[in-house]
Amino acid sequence: MNFYPGFKIIPQSNPIGFTYGEGVFGPVPEIRRLDDIRASLADPACGGPEELYAISMDVGCEEDRKDMERRNLLYGAVVYGAGVIGKEPVRSQGHSHGISPSCGYSTPEVYEIWDGEAIVYMQESGEDDPGNCYAVRAKAGDVVIVPPGWVHATINADVSRNMCFGAWCVRDYGFEYEAVRSHGGVAYFPYVEKKDILWRKNHKYQGGSLVEKTPREYTEFGISKGVPIYTQYQENKEKFSFITKPQDYKRIWEEFQP
Repeated sequence: MNFYPGFKIIPQSNPIGFTYGEGVFGPVPEIRRLDDIRASLADPACGGPEELYAISMDVGCEEDRKDMERRNLLYGAVVYGAGVIGKEPVRSQGHSHGISPSCGYSTPEVYEIWDGEAIVYMQESGEDDPGNCYAVRAKAGDVVIVPPGWVHATINADVSRNMCFGAWCVRDYGFEYEAVRSHGGVAYFPYVEKKDILWRKNHKYQGGSLVEKTPREYTEFGISKGVPIYTQYQENKEKFSFITKPQDYKRIWEEFQP
């Protein structure tokens, strides 16, 4: 990997997934397949690789496991395969975070790209008017935060190679898919054109403009650039309380810009 995530986790290509080093816990990765996301693609009947990406939810160092559970923090790792699905890059279908029982609030997610190049797509709403839409193009070492309640999807921006990332989220997370599926996908479909990623409006939405940008620094949350977000948790166990208690940061979320 181009960026060391702060603990020994190794992405695999064949089969797609992860292996864990000494002192690291993690599950058998779950595989997401093309048939799982067809309803949210521009061309639901398209062809492409059968296995799109692998997810390992709840990974980390054994020494941190009890603390992560006590704080209701969960760290996940995902590896995306190369290739295209129809004219689109390998991507997730898109969802928002439901209300977590622990805090009574939709919760944010903090992404960190480890290898390859990703686009974290997000839109304010899954309703007919999606509001502001953003495509944040991130490389190894970049951090991207998705705020509570926003619809988001992750895209492999370099179809010639695998991409992987880690993310902090709340342990009692819940994914909401219905709004996206009822619109046949997110408000803008990515497609591959001469190795670049371009965008096509999903006309089942009304309104909503897309802004393409690079990641910014999240000084409001004290995120340190270039330091693995897992290491930042180890150094300050309270740093990511904005994930598990987003209601305490309501003013920041109201003014949030990706």
